[in-house]
Order: sequence, then structure tokens, then C-alpha cells
Amino acid sequence: MFKPKRESQNEAEFVFIDDLVPEDHLLKKVDKYIDFSFIGEEVRPYYSENNGRPSDPIQLFKMMFIGTFMAYVLNAN
Repeated sequence: MFKPKRESQNEAEFVFIDDLVPEDHLLKKVDKYIDFSFIGEEVRPYYSENNGRPSDPIQLFKMMFIGTFMAYVLNAN
């Protein structure tokens, strides 16, 4: 039998990812020392400016790079 929910949650908690990652974490060092901005210009010819959804190739590259990098680091130990 269906019963309507009588209580609702009216609280919210804001969490910043930067607060969850320690300052000396390897990924923060990667972000600090590697400038990924060159990727935008390198891939510009392969993206249409007036067709399709906007994309962020820099974010895509970072995800692939960090995934590969972390797999290597974790398997090396």
C-alpha cells in the first residue's frame, strides 16, 4: 500500500572537493605543475564551433591522463 511521505529533509550540506583532497596529494601537484592549456589549440581543428554540444577537450584529456597516471602509480607500488 502506498503511504505518502510525511517527513522531508530540509537540510543541505556544501562540500568543496578542494577541502577533501590534502594539499600534498599527488593530483594537486599534477594540477600545479602541468599546464594543460595547450590541448585546446591542438584539438580545435577536430571540433565544430557551430554544430553539436559544447565540449571541454581539456577535461577529457585530464581524465584520461590522470586515470592512466594513477593506474601506473598504484601498480608500481
